[in-house]
Amino acid sequence: MKRHILVSEKSAAISAIAAALDFPEWFGQNLDALYDSLTDLSWLPAGEYVLVVPANLDPSVSQVLRDAAKLTAESGDRKVRVIRTER
Repeated sequence: MKRHILVSEKSAAISAIAAALDFPEWFGQNLDALYDSLTDLSWLPAGEYVLVVPANLDPSVSQVLRDAAKLTAESGDRKVRVIRTER
Protein backbone atom coordinates (compact mmCIF):
# COMPACT_ATOMS: atom_id res chain seq x y z
CA MET A 1 0.00 0.00 0.00
CA LYS A 2 1.43 3.40 -0.98
CA ARG A 3 0.47 6.60 0.81
CA HIS A 4 1.59 10.14 -0.05
CA ILE A 5 2.41 12.51 2.79
CA LEU A 6 2.13 16.05 1.44
CA VAL A 7 3.15 18.09 4.49
CA SER A 8 6.63 18.71 5.86
CA GLU A 9 6.06 20.39 9.24
CA LYS A 10 6.57 18.04 12.22
CA SER A 11 3.14 17.87 13.87
CA ALA A 12 1.27 17.97 10.56
CA ALA A 13 3.47 15.20 9.16
CA ILE A 14 2.96 13.01 12.23
CA SER A 15 -0.81 13.48 11.91
CA ALA A 16 -0.73 12.76 8.17
CA ILE A 17 1.26 9.55 8.67
CA ALA A 18 -1.10 8.46 11.44
CA ALA A 19 -4.11 9.04 9.19
CA ALA A 20 -2.48 7.37 6.18
CA LEU A 21 -1.77 4.19 8.14
CA ASP A 22 -4.97 4.28 10.17
CA PHE A 23 -3.17 4.45 13.52
CA PRO A 24 -5.32 3.47 16.52
CA GLU A 25 -7.17 6.14 18.50
CA TRP A 26 -4.68 5.81 21.35
CA PHE A 27 -1.80 7.04 19.15
CA GLY A 28 0.12 9.69 21.11
CA GLN A 29 0.92 12.23 18.34
CA ASN A 30 4.65 12.42 19.17
CA LEU A 31 7.87 11.00 17.75
CA ASP A 32 8.14 8.12 20.24
CA ALA A 33 4.56 7.06 19.53
CA LEU A 34 5.20 7.40 15.80
CA TYR A 35 8.17 5.03 16.00
CA ASP A 36 6.28 2.56 18.20
CA SER A 37 3.31 2.52 15.83
CA LEU A 38 5.40 2.25 12.66
CA THR A 39 7.28 -0.73 14.08
CA ASP A 40 4.07 -2.46 15.17
CA LEU A 41 1.27 -1.97 12.58
CA SER A 42 -0.48 -5.05 14.03
CA TRP A 43 -3.90 -3.56 13.17
CA LEU A 44 -3.02 -3.73 9.45
CA PRO A 45 -2.70 -6.80 7.22
CA ALA A 46 0.78 -8.16 6.62
CA GLY A 47 2.59 -6.51 3.73
CA GLU A 48 4.67 -3.53 2.71
CA TYR A 49 3.54 0.00 3.51
CA VAL A 50 5.19 2.69 1.40
CA LEU A 51 5.21 6.30 2.56
CA VAL A 52 6.05 8.90 -0.08
CA VAL A 53 7.30 11.97 1.77
CA PRO A 54 8.56 15.39 0.68
CA ALA A 55 12.31 16.00 0.60
CA ASN A 56 11.87 18.87 3.04
CA LEU A 57 10.15 16.71 5.68
CA ASP A 58 11.02 17.69 9.24
CA PRO A 59 14.41 16.08 10.04
CA SER A 60 13.22 14.46 13.27
CA VAL A 61 10.28 12.82 11.49
CA SER A 62 12.62 11.72 8.69
CA GLN A 63 14.91 10.07 11.24
CA VAL A 64 12.03 8.18 12.86
CA LEU A 65 10.89 6.98 9.43
CA ARG A 66 14.41 5.81 8.55
CA ASP A 67 14.79 3.99 11.87
CA ALA A 68 11.39 2.32 11.58
CA ALA A 69 12.02 1.30 7.97
CA LYS A 70 15.36 -0.22 8.92
CA LEU A 71 13.90 -2.21 11.81
CA THR A 72 10.90 -3.48 9.87
CA ALA A 73 13.10 -4.48 6.92
CA GLU A 74 15.02 -6.76 9.26
CA SER A 75 12.07 -8.52 10.86
CA GLY A 76 8.33 -8.92 10.92
CA ASP A 77 5.65 -9.32 8.30
CA ARG A 78 4.74 -5.63 8.05
CA LYS A 79 7.40 -3.53 6.34
CA VAL A 80 7.66 0.24 6.17
CA ARG A 81 9.41 1.73 3.16
CA VAL A 82 10.02 5.44 2.67
CA ILE A 83 10.40 7.25 -0.65
CA ARG A 84 11.47 10.89 -0.64
CA THR A 85 10.22 13.15 -3.42
CA GLU A 86 11.91 16.27 -4.71
CA ARG A 87 8.75 18.35 -4.52
